[in-house]
Amino acid sequence: MFDFLDSDWFIITLEIVFLILIIYDLKKYRETKKKEYITNIVLTFGFAVWTLYPMYISYFGWEDEEKVKMISTCQESNNTKLCRCVDDAIFKGYTHDEYIVLDKNSSEFREFLKEKKEECLDDSWF
Repeated sequence: MFDFLDSDWFIITLEIVFLILIIYDLKKYRETKKKEYITNIVLTFGFAVWTLYPMYISYFGWEDEEKVKMISTCQESNNTKLCRCVDDAIFKGYTHDEYIVLDKNSSEFREFLKEKKEECLDDSWF
């Protein structure tokens, strides 16, 4: 139901909203010098870090060389679009260390791959 939470556009939109809120509070603080605007800025920044940090950790958990190795093993199949989509889902879902330790034959990982393949092949708007 909440598949949009994993999309990059949602993350970008969320970042823009946080920036607008912080800029607005900075502007109001300069005009009025009220301390509650400083509180709003600190709370907004704290909430932004709390919300966006888990999303960014997956991007920084993979080195470029590790991504190339992962993608090169997937290029053997005929459907490169599906391959890229599943690779991106793995990059977002797991850090490299988690992926190395992960049991690739576990039912949890197979279910994850099955869901991501279905999402990648689905052309609907939702």
